Amino acid sequence: MQRRHGVFLVTLVSCVALGASNASARAHWRHAANPAVGVHTITYDQTFGPRVKPALVKFQDSNGVKVGTARLIEDTDGVTIRLLLHHLPPGTHGIHLHAVGSCVRPDFASAGAHFEMLHRQHGRLNNHGPHAGDLPNLQVNAHGRARKIFVTKQVTLSSGDHSLFHPGGTSIVIHAGPDDEHTDPSGNSGARIACGVVER
Repeated sequence: MQRRHGVFLVTLVSCVALGASNASARAHWRHAANPAVGVHTITYDQTFGPRVKPALVKFQDSNGVKVGTARLIEDTDGVTIRLLLHHLPPGTHGIHLHAVGSCVRPDFASAGAHFEMLHRQHGRLNNHGPHAGDLPNLQVNAHGRARKIFVTKQVTLSSGDHSLFHPGGTSIVIHAGPDDEHTDPSGNSGARIACGVVER
C-alpha cells in the first residue's frame, strides 16, 4: 500500500513539474480596458494556446544604471507595452521603438533610427507619418518614476515585416525632452538618455 502511494506521489509531482515547464506554452495574455478605474489592465488566460511569446526590455541610462523595465504582450488588440521606470529626470520625454537591438552607452546611437518599414516620416501629427516605432510621450513624476501602458497596432512580436524580432532586433529609447509629434526624424526630443533591447 505504501509503495502504491509512493508511485502515485512521484507521478503527481512529475505531472506538476511538467505542467509548470509547459506553462508558457499554454498561456495566453490578453489586454482589456477597465472603464471603472480609467486605466488598462492585463489579464492572463490559460484557456487558449499562445499567439506570441511575450517580450521584455531592461532599460539602462548613459551611466549604465538600471532604470526600469517594459513588458510587451501581443493579442488581438495589438502589442501592449507596459512600462515601469525609475531614476529618470522628471518631466515629459519622447519614447520610441528603434530599428536596431543595441544599446551602447553613452549616447545609444547604436539603436539606429526609429523602427519603420514603409518609409513614412515621424509623428502622429505629420501628414506623412507616423513611424511604426512612434509612441505617445512619457510623463515622469517628480520622484523620477513613471508607470505607463501603451498599445500599438503598428508592430508585432510575431514574424512579418513589422516584427520587433526582425534580423538585428529592436530596442526602446527614451529621450531627454518631449516629442513634438510632427518633426522628422524624432520630434525634436533631444538626446537619448535611456535604452533597452527588446528580448525574450
